[in-house]
Amino acid sequence: MRIRRSLPIILVVLALAAVLTLIVQLRKHAPPEPARLLPSADAFVYVDLQWMRRASLAGQLPPVSHDPEYEQFIQATGFQFERDLDETAFAVHYPAAKPGAKSAAPEEARFSEVFVGKIQGERLRAYLRKLSTSVDSYRSVDIFNIPLEGRTLRVAILGVDTVAASNHSDPLVIRGIVDRSRKLASPFGGPAFLRQYYKDVPFASLAWAIFRVQPSADHPSTGPLDLSFLFPKPAVVVASVRYLGTVHLKAEAYTGSAADAQQLAQQLSTFLSIFHSAETSVSAQGPDPDVKQFLDSLKVEQRDDRAVLSAVVPQGFIRKALAESPAQLAPQPAPPPNPPPAPPETDRKRRHK
Repeated sequence: MRIRRSLPIILVVLALAAVLTLIVQLRKHAPPEPARLLPSADAFVYVDLQWMRRASLAGQLPPVSHDPEYEQFIQATGFQFERDLDETAFAVHYPAAKPGAKSAAPEEARFSEVFVGKIQGERLRAYLRKLSTSVDSYRSVDIFNIPLEGRTLRVAILGVDTVAASNHSDPLVIRGIVDRSRKLASPFGGPAFLRQYYKDVPFASLAWAIFRVQPSADHPSTGPLDLSFLFPKPAVVVASVRYLGTVHLKAEAYTGSAADAQQLAQQLSTFLSIFHSAETSVSAQGPDPDVKQFLDSLKVEQRDDRAVLSAVVPQGFIRKALAESPAQLAPQPAPPPNPPPAPPETDRKRRHK
């Protein structure tokens, strides 16, 4: 009798344990929350700056010089990106294909972003209100419309620590981000393209990028992720950065076939060989040790329909890449004044007389 009474309880406990395990596994393989808020796009980039600071990947960097506009932003909002930003996720919208428009200037990519960090909401709202030409209210969220470089940048404060922005021409893009932020967090959320390839991002990656490569005349520009000079055919690239005592960089290109992957791997190997030779020849005293270690660790492989690039990045290389040269930051000394012109020969002779 006791066994019969306790059996339903045991089954319920096992069912709950199975559901919790499933939820944990789904959340483990789901994109981070800031990325799940993003709209559909052709490329996605995510950086976890909070964990990068904890891992001290860049070590102690010299103070960052602020231009006047950035310093004004810091004073008005109290927000400093290198100190207060914890997470950021970007969506890149490639320009629409326009066959037959090769002579026209290519359109630029559009961006949508989600920032998570230590935000002082009232100060940020006051700053955005000064810059905006109008403010729309959507689901109790203010959307600030800011003219910037011939476009409209729309900014929305989603919560106490989250801000979204988009310069996409369609105002529904920023509203979609607001809608997703008001729903319960779901591991099934996020754009379909992101969900399809995020499972290939290595676990515990501090930064990653998933983007399409479209080497076509109909796609003249794909923004800062234009790698068409290496890719003869369309592909999808999944790049990641992990910290395992050292920084590990990995990029996998998903092509249409094993033959395409082999061709891409050969092109990458050739390009890296040329780059390695050029880096060695430009330095009269030999290559920098950190640069040499990074270049020597670069490896290209083919795995079925994928071409894989991997490397180990020394922390010294990261510090040198992020830090500016002190000589560039220090003001250059003014040239010495020109010496007074020597008197003509005739004047000197007269003086001697």
